[in-house]
Amino acid sequence: MPLALSYTVGVLSPEAGQRAGSRITNAFLKWHGLAGNRVMTPNVTMQIQPLPKNGALSGGEPVEGVWLECKTPSFAFADRDVQVGFFQEATDIIADEADGNLTRDRIYSNVVHTVDGTWNLDGEAMTNHQLTERIARG
Repeated sequence: MPLALSYTVGVLSPEAGQRAGSRITNAFLKWHGLAGNRVMTPNVTMQIQPLPKNGALSGGEPVEGVWLECKTPSFAFADRDVQVGFFQEATDIIADEADGNLTRDRIYSNVVHTVDGTWNLDGEAMTNHQLTERIARG
């Protein structure tokens, strides 16, 4: 499940971006009950991308911020407690790693769900049912 963390340069240091990415990945696994799962742990990936100062806009104007996007099968984040808990923890992690360089209103996040049958794991396009069966083995 690819996660993506983008931030404007200066909001996070490269080291803080790496730490935030690792911590958010672990939080994602925890909130979905997958911590230590041999199938999903290596398949929850994180792309970390620093953006130039003018590389992001809000209302058409340059803005500094952090963006977290989670791409998942449609059954992920179905539980409201998982939604609230994960994004609260992820926001706390980002704010902590920003070390005062960012206000919480400049932390953005969302989830993009894939179409059933298009999730690729180990080179095989899987349905949600096939994917949950594979996860259950881990």
